[in-house]
Formats: sequence, structure tokens, C-alpha cells
Amino acid sequence: MVTKLDEAELKRLESQVEHGGGGAWEYLTLVRKLKIRRSDKVLKHGLSILNDSKKRSTLADEEWTLYEQVAIAAMDCNSIEIAEDCISVLSKKFPESKRVGRLDAMLLEAKGSFEEAEIAYSSLLEDNQLDQVVHKRRVAMAKAQGDLHKAVGCLSRYLKLYMADNDAWRELAELYISLQMYKQAAFCYEELILAQPSVSLYHLAYADVLYTLGGLENLQTARKYYASTIDLSGGKNTRALYGVCLCTAAINQLAKGRNKEDKESVDLQSLAAAVLEKDYKYRAPSKLPLLTTTLKNLKL
Repeated sequence: MVTKLDEAELKRLESQVEHGGGGAWEYLTLVRKLKIRRSDKVLKHGLSILNDSKKRSTLADEEWTLYEQVAIAAMDCNSIEIAEDCISVLSKKFPESKRVGRLDAMLLEAKGSFEEAEIAYSSLLEDNQLDQVVHKRRVAMAKAQGDLHKAVGCLSRYLKLYMADNDAWRELAELYISLQMYKQAAFCYEELILAQPSVSLYHLAYADVLYTLGGLENLQTARKYYASTIDLSGGKNTRALYGVCLCTAAINQLAKGRNKEDKESVDLQSLAAAVLEKDYKYRAPSKLPLLTTTLKNLKL
């Protein structure tokens, strides 16, 4: 996780390097450590070091790490020739390296040679089924080709090996939603909520999926998760407040009257509507009449 201190240091170094104050290697090292993408700047400042023999010689073995970093940045920036040059240097230094083989496969992908890249990635996985980067590259490549079903398959196989990867679960949920496979998306969000119960956005996304699925039981559960989103966000999530109102209206239509549980939720519904009206009165007073009419039509 990138902290505020990390962000401040990154911004400081970035400004320093951009204005000719030195520290290019320190900047590149921090970008790599934080695992963030600054491809255009990495390419620019990485090449400035690689093209200067004196600077390059001071890196010792870290020189090869920089070649790899620049190669990946070059592919991101579609600077294919630069990527080829960097990978060529690495191939000569490490002729049997699987890590360099991975770069070769990524280069094929960057060139749009997806079939060849798929063969290369499959070969790498035969040697090491636990290669996280290769699994993720296959997912990215399938998405780039618009084959979301294949992306789902690749990501599902990855999650069988790395079930604790919350970012992967979230990506899989989003893929399922794109394919309108809402039950499968709901399962993904259930996994995320179990892993990180205090993250309000997971509660909100799960509630949205359940509301989309519809049906009395799903709507009742969706309302609970909209409520938990409101609680976790300190009552400031407008979408969750709307969600409570919408779920209540839909439940009333399906249940044809309030049961005991609904009566116990009257305070929550009234509070959600009141908070929405207060928020609109402060932030968007011109839209307040529209909100009031909408809530009235929902019979809240």
C-alpha cells in the first residue's frame, strides 16, 4: 500500500529529477519499490542513466534491474525498439533466464502477436505454475483482445492458487458484472467482505449486485449492506443512501405491506431520506426539488 509519506517522497523526487536536480536512480528505485506505473518518466530517466556509461557503471548488478524496468516502461509507451534493445542486452547476459523469457513474451504481446505470446506464456507456466506475473499477463492479454470469458477463466485459475489476492477478486467481480453474471460477481464480493470487512466499497458493490439481481431476499440483504456502507462511511455515501430508499420501495412492492422487519427499518429509511435532502440542500440546492419528487414517488 502506498502511504501518504511515500506519495510525498515520490512527488518530491519526481519534481527534483524533472527540474534537473539529480536523484534519477533514487526516483526509479522508489517507483519500483512502490510498484506503481510512471512509464513515461521511467523511460526518460532510465534511458538517461543507461546511455551514460559512467552513471551505469555505478549501479553494479542493479544495472540489469534497470534494463528490465526500462524495457517494461518502453513497452507501456509503445517504444518497441527500445524494449527490444533492453531485452536483447538481458538475453545475452542471462541466456537461460525465465525472467527474461517473460519479457520476451510481453514483447510479443506489446507487438500484438497474441497467439505467439499465448504460446510463450503457456510454456512458462509449464515450467512454473506459480508464476503470478504470467498468470496476470494472460488475463490482461485476454482483456486486451476483448475476450472476457477467457479472462474470467484465466483469473479463476489464478485465484485457485492465490486466494488471498483481493485485487484479483475485485477484478474478477468486475469482469462478471461486464458479462452480466451477477450471481458470480456476488460471490466475489462475499469473498472480499470476508477478507476485508471494514472496506465500505465492497459492501456497496455487493449491495448493488444484489439489488440488480432483485427478488425479495436479495433486496432485503442489499438494504442491509447499503446500511453497513452508510455506517462504515460515516453516513456520507450518497449512493448507499439512495440504495436504502430504492430497496425499501422495491421491498414494499414485492411484500405488499410492511412485515415486522420492515417496521424496524422505518427509522433507517426516514433517516436516509432526510440525510439526502440535507446534503442536496447544501451541495446542489437547484436539484433539491427533483430529489424531493423522486423520494415522494418512492412513497417514502
